[in-house]
Amino acid sequence: MPTHKIMSRMFCFLGASLLASSAIAADFPQRDIRLIVPWAAGGGTDGISRKISNLAEQNLPVSIYAENITGAVSATGLTQMMRSRPDGHTLSVLTYDSVITVPRAELVPGYSLDKMTPIARITQEADAIVASRQSGFESLEELIEAAKAEPGTVRIGVMPEGSGPYLAARRLENMTGADFNIITYPGAAAAESEALLSGEIDAAIASLGDFSGLIESGDVQGLAELSSEQNPTYPDVPPISENGIDLESGSFIVLVAPANTPEDAIQTLETAYQEAFDSDEFQQWVSRIGVTPSWLGSDEVDDWMRARQEQVFALMDELEL
Repeated sequence: MPTHKIMSRMFCFLGASLLASSAIAADFPQRDIRLIVPWAAGGGTDGISRKISNLAEQNLPVSIYAENITGAVSATGLTQMMRSRPDGHTLSVLTYDSVITVPRAELVPGYSLDKMTPIARITQEADAIVASRQSGFESLEELIEAAKAEPGTVRIGVMPEGSGPYLAARRLENMTGADFNIITYPGAAAAESEALLSGEIDAAIASLGDFSGLIESGDVQGLAELSSEQNPTYPDVPPISENGIDLESGSFIVLVAPANTPEDAIQTLETAYQEAFDSDEFQQWVSRIGVTPSWLGSDEVDDWMRARQEQVFALMDELEL
């Protein structure tokens, strides 16, 4: 067969493939969308992911259904998302551990942010230091002074080594000269809440939202939020900057799809979720639970994540973690 005919057939084939891909993207979504939540049901990430998705599906012709797939500090669910067909019908969410802990520790072979397409950042949430009522600590100053006067006696519960709360506890020691007994708990803040109630620990570091029930009951008191700004939902808990300490720490939620998901599908999803984010219902809801809504679109969120990862990795190197 002449060369020009072979080339002609190749161009026809490529053209047909591109048209088919465009048609698929234009028809998105073609079925219900699966949202993999890589943390246990009932936690903060699960609740926020479900709430905004319930609102986002109102802007789409299909439903968005959430499925909790836990394990490997969020990597089990995310790995399943990464291996899904990149057509926009399978999504997941990243948190601090998904961006920092898992890649830093190389917990799962083949896990990489390069295998994901970020859609948007939805929230940022500062960590906070809380103390149990039975500990007797009523201020951050009292907690720090006790940890300096009797090294190793003040017990603070945090998530595992390498997590944001763990790094915050270590940095607080370095900045103040305190010496805490840092006790790690896997998973969400539920285990720390139980330890606070039982007297197993004196204090803990996680978000104020994670301890909202205990704060309302009076069993736990917020001592400081690791932020430079006052949280309007918890006016009685000062930012740590009021203590003259420059220490910010916290998590976030970023919506992602598998790498190579068509741009048209990403834009459709981003638009649906941004409308949900901007709604009065979502804004009022996150305010009630003490979480800061913080939108960053697909054009910016990848660079933001990479910069955050680089910054924390440098801190971990400094602390030899």
